Amino acid sequence: MAHSYQLHVDLDAQCLCCRSQQPFHFTSATDQVVCAHCVHHLGSDKAERRDSDHVALWLDLFTEAQQDAAALAADASETIGTRDATIADLTEQVAQLAAVVAGQYEQAAADSAAVTPAGAGVRALLESDAVKRAERNTVLATRRIDWAMAALWAMSELHRDDPAKPMYCVCGKSLSACAEGKALEPVRQSILDWEKKNVALLQEGKRHGLPDDHPAVVLASGGRAPGRWR
Repeated sequence: MAHSYQLHVDLDAQCLCCRSQQPFHFTSATDQVVCAHCVHHLGSDKAERRDSDHVALWLDLFTEAQQDAAALAADASETIGTRDATIADLTEQVAQLAAVVAGQYEQAAADSAAVTPAGAGVRALLESDAVKRAERNTVLATRRIDWAMAALWAMSELHRDDPAKPMYCVCGKSLSACAEGKALEPVRQSILDWEKKNVALLQEGKRHGLPDDHPAVVLASGGRAPGRWR
């Protein structure tokens, strides 16, 4: 039986014997779409060995998928932890600076209603490198978080429950076999919260972190993606 895969290139395809995704390099449209693990399974008299080999292969694939999922989940948790720590640190810095500014304004008002050296000191503080640096760091941290969350959102769109096919991921794999979907499970609620917050910012006309191919952004721009992520 002829296949429709591209010839003379390295690609992944579903083996017609074990049904797993395996690497292939086809040189003819009539090449067997059977992976290296299964070439010795061809023939009606080899069913017992075929089934045994398939069980071993799928066990190896499942173990590898579990390890990949655990690594992705750990990376995602570390990213979120770093994000939260950065936000807390920058928020504290801004709060401290705001307290200093408020204190100087109160002192200036108590001394005189006119512009005083204390008032000039407040203006100088507001214009200082420390304040500007803290504000820049806050903006940069927010943008880094948005970029990371936008990437996670894009991945979650490719690996989520398929409403038309229960127990399957939209990528085509079963939910139990989709390593990416399993890795995303611990952070799906965080992704949903981030998405909801940024959709609200978009609707209010404020800066948001949604990628340009997000449905809300496409809808807001008249049904076409305006470019790359903001």
